[in-house]
Amino acid sequence: MRVYLGSDHAGFELKNHLVRHLGEQGHEVTDIGPFVYDAADDYPAFCVETARRVAADEGSLGIVIGGSGNGEQIAANKVQGIRAGLGWSVETAQLTRQHNHAQVLGVGARMHTEEQATEIVEAFLATPVDPEERHARRVQQLLDYERTGTPPALPEA
Repeated sequence: MRVYLGSDHAGFELKNHLVRHLGEQGHEVTDIGPFVYDAADDYPAFCVETARRVAADEGSLGIVIGGSGNGEQIAANKVQGIRAGLGWSVETAQLTRQHNHAQVLGVGARMHTEEQATEIVEAFLATPVDPEERHARRVQQLLDYERTGTPPALPEA
């Protein structure tokens, strides 16, 4: 699996661990940065670039890491065509991949131990999308909205 990883200062050590770990597991890993610790860095540049790489490389996945993973996930979701979910647990990582067909996972380095975060990331990478029609239909509604700016119709009351 081709995997792109980006973080901020809060996720720097976990990102470096995951780059090594995933490479040892046989994944093709690209480290988007940062490459040196800087307590004043900003997550948007690293997370947006991670998501841009994933969007341009069909079949790849991305991991964005910060203190909570929230801002990183939000930044990744600003990239057209990207669906990023917050990996709070193994189950949420699997579900965002299965049901939402997410290509990018946000992880909070301050929320989990290194071991827990590694398990969450491994679960995300190992989980295939669920092709069930209801999930595909919902993802398509989001893609259509993103493309046209027209929201899905609300159901009749």
